Amino acid sequence: MRPRAAFLLALMLLAGCKPAADEQRPPDARDFPRAYRPVSPASGEGVTNERERDDRREAQTVMDLAMIRPGMTVADIGSGEGYYTVRLADRVGKKGRVLAEDIDRDALARLGSRVEAEHLDNVSIRLGTEDNPGLPEHSFDRIFLVHVYHEVTEPYAFLWHLRPGLKPGGAVIVVEADRPTDQHGIPPKQLFCEFARVGFRLTEFIRKPELASYYARFEAVGQRPEPHAIEPCSKPGDGADNTAA
Repeated sequence: MRPRAAFLLALMLLAGCKPAADEQRPPDARDFPRAYRPVSPASGEGVTNERERDDRREAQTVMDLAMIRPGMTVADIGSGEGYYTVRLADRVGKKGRVLAEDIDRDALARLGSRVEAEHLDNVSIRLGTEDNPGLPEHSFDRIFLVHVYHEVTEPYAFLWHLRPGLKPGGAVIVVEADRPTDQHGIPPKQLFCEFARVGFRLTEFIRKPELASYYARFEAVGQRPEPHAIEPCSKPGDGADNTAA
């Protein structure tokens, strides 16, 4: 086969593969770049039980760092069965509100039973999607992503849709382990880059033994970029550490 013919055949094969690959993505995410990095399966692996977390004051430390006060409105994305949800509900008090969201229906059902049993009238529960949390605009003082961001399969679409949910001056709080994204964590450099691509600025980064992880706080700055203008932090063949912001 002559070189030009081989080149044209390769282009045709690539063009034929792309739609098939895109069909596996949520329709609303296809305007956004792919995350060219591994994603951890959704599970509780790597997160210890509630008693152990309370013994090292994990939630209390995170809420103190995030300056959670009575009357605030907070979203707990990836809430699972509600370790943070119930503690946030207690911290924001009767005048505050907590939205617990997850894509796992069974986990939300168990959380619903817990909320009912503990009479947490300031908690709402909703089912999310992998690419869009569907938050009401300008509604939240803080949005929590605790040990969940490494499971997000469409991070650029997810963060782009999440951003309008913040109130002016609001912040996104991330708690993650510093390890590869397919091992239930994410290296800080990769996290910073992905948030920056969607118009977030890192305002605080702390490693604390109470967390057995790291704490990062982000605020939205400037205009939200158009989906097609977002540049992925790494591309095929670049390697996982190509994350220059």
